[in-house]
Amino acid sequence: MIGISLATKWEYEATLEYFNIKEIERFGYPYGEYFIRTIKDTELVFYSTGVRKVNGVGGNQYMISKFSLTKVIVAGTCAGIDDKFSHLDILVPDKAVQYDCTVKEVEPLIKQSFIVDIDLSKYGNNFYTGTIGTADKAVVMWKDYLELKENELTIADTEAGAIAYICKKNNVECIIIKGISDFPTDERNSDKFESNMEQFNVYIENTPKVMNKIFGDYLNRFI
Repeated sequence: MIGISLATKWEYEATLEYFNIKEIERFGYPYGEYFIRTIKDTELVFYSTGVRKVNGVGGNQYMISKFSLTKVIVAGTCAGIDDKFSHLDILVPDKAVQYDCTVKEVEPLIKQSFIVDIDLSKYGNNFYTGTIGTADKAVVMWKDYLELKENELTIADTEAGAIAYICKKNNVECIIIKGISDFPTDERNSDKFESNMEQFNVYIENTPKVMNKIFGDYLNRFI
């Protein structure tokens, strides 16, 4: 069985709508809900985990153990870092890193031990790829955005790098499919709250669009 890991409630709600899931088809588990669908003769379990690394790792470890998953596809939204990409672009990273695991004042921002390389060779090359950075805080402050840009990250979120790490520990293949829902806004010369709310509102508006593109245009080729 293949797992489809979803973090935020907005991603999960968009998924329920896309697949027209009825209440009776939804089941609870300690980290959220899940439902099962068969696509291309393959059984998939779609599950919400909640946001941030501890929920992402806990939810995925639970599902890996419960359903003996052979692959996890992390599907969802992300913040854009590399400005050669645009809102709603979909990326399938070939590298996932965690960038909040070091004392960055005296160490590199990203240590080799927190890097997971993802082999995409069997899936072709007709998609955008790059490096996804994960931390327990969303990229909403301009200084954080500049730091990630300087370290050549492509996109950023709060779960995928940790999920890829735990999948590697379990010898389970991990594929990350992320769509850019928002970019950080420069809050230095404006009200920080208003600036952050502007970014959040863009995220809310774009999340269903991202999920629809992932499920409509990308999911089948990575099953």
